[in-house]
Amino acid sequence: MARSISIAAPRTEYPTVTIEPSQGWVSLNLKDLWLYRELIYFLTWRDIKIRYKQTVLGVAWAVLQPLLTVLIFSFIFGKVANIGSDGMPYPVFSLAGVAPWTFFQAGLNFSANSLVASSNMIKKVYFPRLIIPMASILSGLVDLAVSMVLLGAMMAWYRVPLTPKALWLPLLLMLTLVTSLGAGLWLSALNVQYRDVRYVVPFLMQFWMYATPVVYPSSRLPEPWRTLMGLNPMAGVVEGFRWSLLGARTQPGPLIAVSALVAVAILVMGALYFRRMEKTFADVV
Repeated sequence: MARSISIAAPRTEYPTVTIEPSQGWVSLNLKDLWLYRELIYFLTWRDIKIRYKQTVLGVAWAVLQPLLTVLIFSFIFGKVANIGSDGMPYPVFSLAGVAPWTFFQAGLNFSANSLVASSNMIKKVYFPRLIIPMASILSGLVDLAVSMVLLGAMMAWYRVPLTPKALWLPLLLMLTLVTSLGAGLWLSALNVQYRDVRYVVPFLMQFWMYATPVVYPSSRLPEPWRTLMGLNPMAGVVEGFRWSLLGARTQPGPLIAVSALVAVAILVMGALYFRRMEKTFADVV
């Protein structure tokens, strides 16, 4: 008789991970963001596709929105009100402010409602919730890139030369991301607890825009008011864009320094508040 021999497969030991709600103020756990970096990419790509899915003009909206805004601003504030643009062509002057502002505005609008819109995912699976508002903001980089190309074309049309100051642009882009993410974390976490926050955001954006030198130059303000304008971090971003790309005469050193400090403070406090409230998202959302 043939003898059957059975060989037992070796047992594979998998680590047991216990997920428990945090207590009190917690750390940011930035290591988890790195472990879930692929999820950041896929959620960002998802938001980009959703933004332009089933639209008539598709990605053309990324060109039309800043272009039409600049045309309106150029007529109302450049021609009718004659606000001034520090000697630069007003369409170029306004687009240099509209490009980062549009990215910031869209980032806050999408991130404020991002957690509520992703409620099914939050209830079913664990992942760092910071990824959701972060992906909503990062998806706007496509529109910002299109606006920057449009700005380059307009600079060539008006013969505005590019100077070595443009090397500062990556740092200014980073400041824009820090400001957007910091404010987005606050609004997204608050919107989970208080659903009327999403109705406040459009009014907040309207007020914030006029507090930012998008349609007017900050040089119209005397010191120390001009430096104090840096308490609005987007003021340093807009003035920095104009200084680095258009060679504006007014160097916004103190203004950007104040804006950078405020932006970092908003991001750190927003992230800490977000992480503190994160343990209640699955129950409330």
